[in-house]
Amino acid sequence: MNKSWQVTLKEWREVFKNKMVLYVIVFMPILFILIPLITLYQMSGSGALSEMAGSADQIPAEMVSMCEGLSGAACAQYLVVIQFLLLFLIMPVMIPATIASYSIVGEKSTKTLEPLLATPITTIELLLGKSMAAVIPAVTVTWISFVAFIVGTIIILGNTDLVTLILSPMWLLLIFGVAPLLSVFGVSAAVMISTRVNDPRVAEQIPSLVIIPLIGLFMAQTFGLIQMNLSVTIWIALILLVIDIVMLYIATQLFQREKILTKWK
Repeated sequence: MNKSWQVTLKEWREVFKNKMVLYVIVFMPILFILIPLITLYQMSGSGALSEMAGSADQIPAEMVSMCEGLSGAACAQYLVVIQFLLLFLIMPVMIPATIASYSIVGEKSTKTLEPLLATPITTIELLLGKSMAAVIPAVTVTWISFVAFIVGTIIILGNTDLVTLILSPMWLLLIFGVAPLLSVFGVSAAVMISTRVNDPRVAEQIPSLVIIPLIGLFMAQTFGLIQMNLSVTIWIALILLVIDIVMLYIATQLFQREKILTKWK
């Protein structure tokens, strides 16, 4: 574990020198916080949320049931807020994919990976160190951004009743359980692809395709096609856990250090 942690520290020293990585880690969370908060502020000031509350009878019953007895205005606020929460499941996928892709493909071009592979470190220790270097910042930033968003939502809407629903077991599991699992998935995909390509942009973009099913899942919830609840969330977490284990195993098998030492030019 000590060797893996040393790899993690080395990665942070090198990767964070890249302006693109810093942009993704710093500015993406800021945008993902400001955009929904500004939207909520404008909707609150223009009376749009009140209009939604007045037309609550047009909201699908499946979505109204998610409000758990809130008033019409509070229900409208909650239905708007949960759409923005999707952003906090996108961040832990995009950020680690960016870090991991530059971490491996970048070392291909700078020829700094070969000396590392020549040291007495196992493939698992190496990939664990690189994975932690990508997952830890992504998950940390996601959690901080989520807390900032909740605080901003309370200040803007002035409705602390929403906190009970937003901090329900389902959402806590999504943010503090599913988000890290998505982050591991993004890293594993980036590692697998990075071993086969020479362009960091390709390694970064392909793992981000996992965002598509995430958007589809929440669009289905928006239109009342499915209803997210704690049971569904637990199943999603368990399935992701299995997928992550399989992905990490495949990534370890694809990362052939002998081939890298002899054929990466």
